[in-house]
This record gives sequence, C-alpha cells and structure tokens, in this order.
Amino acid sequence: MTTESQKNILLYTAGTPNGFKAAITLEELGIPYEVKRIDIKNLEQKEDWYLKINPNGRIPAIVDPNNNDFPVFESGALMLYLTEKYDNDHKISYPQGSDHYWELVSWLFFQNAGVGPMQGQANHFLRYAPEKIPYAIDRYQNETRRLYSVLDKRLKQNGDWLVGDRMTIADIANFSWVNLAYFVGVEIEEFPNLKKWTGRIKTREAVKRGLEIPVKFLVQDDVTNPTNLDEKAKEISN
Repeated sequence: MTTESQKNILLYTAGTPNGFKAAITLEELGIPYEVKRIDIKNLEQKEDWYLKINPNGRIPAIVDPNNNDFPVFESGALMLYLTEKYDNDHKISYPQGSDHYWELVSWLFFQNAGVGPMQGQANHFLRYAPEKIPYAIDRYQNETRRLYSVLDKRLKQNGDWLVGDRMTIADIANFSWVNLAYFVGVEIEEFPNLKKWTGRIKTREAVKRGLEIPVKFLVQDDVTNPTNLDEKAKEISN
C-alpha cells in the first residue's frame, strides 16, 4: 500500500535476473521508486560508497527513505522486506506466519539457494569462462534442468502458481531466472508447466515494466542468434 506522502525508494540495480526480481516486485506493488543504475561492467558495485549499502558488492539493493534510509541487500531479503512493509493487502504475498507464508519462503529460498547459483554457474561456464570446459557446462546445465523439473512438478500439482492461488514473490524470483533459460542453453520446452507459467507471468503489465529496468535488455529474438547472446553477455559481465 502506498500513500501520497511516501518518498521514492532508491533501487540500485542492473539488467540481471536478480535485478529484475527487485524491479518487478516494486512494480507489482506500485511502490514509487527511483532507479540508480550500477555499472557492473566497470565495477561500480565495488566502490566504497556502494559497499556502505551492500557490503557484498552485488546488485540489487535498496535504500528506503521512509524508514530512515534503511538499506536492504540480497534480492530475496529485499523482496521479503518490500512485501512485509508495503504489501498490506497481500497482493503478492501471504500473512506472515501462515502456512502459505512459509511455503512462499521455501520456494523463495529454493531460488536463492538453487536455481540462481546453479543457473549462474551454467551462465559463467558457457559464456564467460576463458576456457570452455564441457564437464562444467554439462554439470551446471543439467543441475539447472533438474531444478526446473522440480518447479515443473510443483506447478503441475498446485496449478497456476507456486504457492496458493496468486502470483507471489516466490513466482517472481524463480521467473526472473527461468525467463532467461535460453541464455544458458536450457530448453524450456522440456517443461510444459513451467513454460505455461512463464508465459502467464510475462503477460502482466508490471512484469513487462520490471523487465525493462534499468534499460530494456535481452529480447527473446536473440535466442536465434548466438552472436547476439554473446554480445549481451559482455554487457552484463560481473
């Protein structure tokens, strides 16, 4: 819930899956915010001023002027903070302490501890490593596929969303990575429930806006052109 007197939250971000998680959450909640694009290619995230906001030197992070300029880093923590502070109507969350809340937290941590790290490593070894190591590429692509299969099975059992009857931050977190499956050489067609879920989320106007923060990035057409994907990879190297 927002009010006319609410000050803009400052979002420090870049065009990466974790950055999209933060932007989509803000857009879905209708929270006024100001974007501070971090130049990760030139290591702006390692500068002293930013390390005071996020000691880990990664994006995204927020500073909330409505809470004494309180900083929050780590995308999962950031999403929980925003929903607990601003989602009084539980548009994309559930009441804290409820069974659905703990299911949401479980699937949120599933992404933060599983999908993100494994897909991130697949991305690194496929597109950034100075030497192509087939074992490493296969290992992390296959683990990403395994995690996708867990999501696919959950959606088959639960229906449209990962938890309950609405899209939540658990869906947003996992979607922000699954949406770029093609970027790491994983075919989403292998997972029919996941494919339908991804398509359903992408139709939401708030999601469309969030995927263009801080600038419009990675279009699906790039999947047919490996050269384009390699060029995009260079843009977000961190």
